[in-house]
Amino acid sequence: MQTVDNVKPCFPLFQEPEYKDLIARKRSQFEEIPSKDKIAETFAWTTTLEYQELNFKREALSINPAKVCQPLGGSLCGLGFEKTMVYIHGSQGCVAYFRTYFNRHFKEPIAFIADSMTEDAAVFGGQKNVHEGLQNATKLYDAKMIAVCTTCIAEVIGDDLGAFIGNARKEGYVDKDFPIPYANTPSFTGSHITGWDNMFEGIMKYFTGSFDEETGTAITKVPATPGSNGKLNLVPGFETYLGNYRVMKRYMKEMDVDFTMLSDPEEVLDTPATGEYEMYAGGTTIDEVKDAPNAIDTIFLQTTGLEKSRKFVKNVWNHNAPTISIPMGVEWTDDFLMKISELTGKPIPASLVKERGRLVDMMTDSHAWLHGKKMAVFGDPDFLLGLVKFMMELGIEPTHIVCTNSNKRWEKAMKKILESSPYGVHGKIYPGADLWHMRSLCFTDKPDFLIGSTYGKTIQRDTLHKGIEFEVPLIRLGFPIFDRHHLHRMTTLGYEGGMYILTTLTNAVLERLDERTKYMADSDYNFDIVR
Repeated sequence: MQTVDNVKPCFPLFQEPEYKDLIARKRSQFEEIPSKDKIAETFAWTTTLEYQELNFKREALSINPAKVCQPLGGSLCGLGFEKTMVYIHGSQGCVAYFRTYFNRHFKEPIAFIADSMTEDAAVFGGQKNVHEGLQNATKLYDAKMIAVCTTCIAEVIGDDLGAFIGNARKEGYVDKDFPIPYANTPSFTGSHITGWDNMFEGIMKYFTGSFDEETGTAITKVPATPGSNGKLNLVPGFETYLGNYRVMKRYMKEMDVDFTMLSDPEEVLDTPATGEYEMYAGGTTIDEVKDAPNAIDTIFLQTTGLEKSRKFVKNVWNHNAPTISIPMGVEWTDDFLMKISELTGKPIPASLVKERGRLVDMMTDSHAWLHGKKMAVFGDPDFLLGLVKFMMELGIEPTHIVCTNSNKRWEKAMKKILESSPYGVHGKIYPGADLWHMRSLCFTDKPDFLIGSTYGKTIQRDTLHKGIEFEVPLIRLGFPIFDRHHLHRMTTLGYEGGMYILTTLTNAVLERLDERTKYMADSDYNFDIVR
């Protein structure tokens, strides 16, 4: 039993006899579960091609999709601006979900607020919630800006967010000049990437458009002189590897390029423990946003799903916003740095040439262990494009590529990548599929490894349940990662990011080899000290 002097976590606590007995009685008396034979029979059927064919015929049901909803993406975008409070017009449960989702990934307290719509607001509209919520928020949180997005309940009933904010100004709930950009982010369509796009466009519209003072709605563009400030704008998109913000800043510094990171949550999501709580830290300033149209150009580090933002930058700021591939791996990082050099006239420094050489050296060192390995992947669109490209540079064969929140443009781009290398000949693309589809694929066409977020661990468990020879180990790359610590501080972009991905993949292969060859006088002929 648990005692003050011997407190055990759930494992190994639930292995104690009294807990095993408790769980067994709970199952027999209350759960009404089928027999073990029936469970085994059903499980075995779900591993077959017959079941896979039925699984892929699903139309009205999604099971464990590899995406999150729009407001979560809009919230991350809002966090990237200086002293900005993210305000969610919707139910309290939704904002609690977003806070805990980010808290579990970043291991940081996340400051979002909500106006807590309930049944009466769902019937009569949520304007009262918005007015009181904005009034309280501006008084309590010492913010320079409040970025508002919505959840399902507000979108289903058709709340007019712009009008509500405008009325709040007219009726004196908030100061007329206090910045309150907003975005409609319905959870029932799109994904977290769409939400990031909508919020980014909303903030840029608010500060770089001529807008109605009462509603804060942009109506015409303001004059700008592209190139006059000598800077570049970098737009990260939905980015949760904090090292990626840092590596981009380092690259710009080493190239002596003046730049603005438009939405930069790096510091607020990685605050130090100094003994004093900081609600806000870092972030893109309002002055930097207002000056952004005067930059040389705007580079989107991710392009899939950011159509609104790119269209706004091109049409309103008159920037070219050149289409580039996400700077992952060798070739696409080369392309990125050469584009920066082309736009700014700054040479690529020897330090980055040396860093590139180190990555190529690492690739040579590890080639024997990665060549020909078959790996299935799932995750966000641009991340998958870059990851698959780099995998093939390493000699890895991508097999099943699942992207729940993809589009036709992404599918076409992924096909082109696979066709560019002999390592992509067996790659199959599953746009719009979910992780229950991926589970079937891992049973019927087993890869050596599965790459993706924490949610892939149930696939590893299920494949192991069939037998150790069927197990598909999970390599954790992507978002979210809940069950490992500090990986969100790592880097996946640039040559540095390539080093991290390469190290992660190679050591996963070697760890797996050790697991399979560690049995004394049986398989330990390959349990080597040096590899």
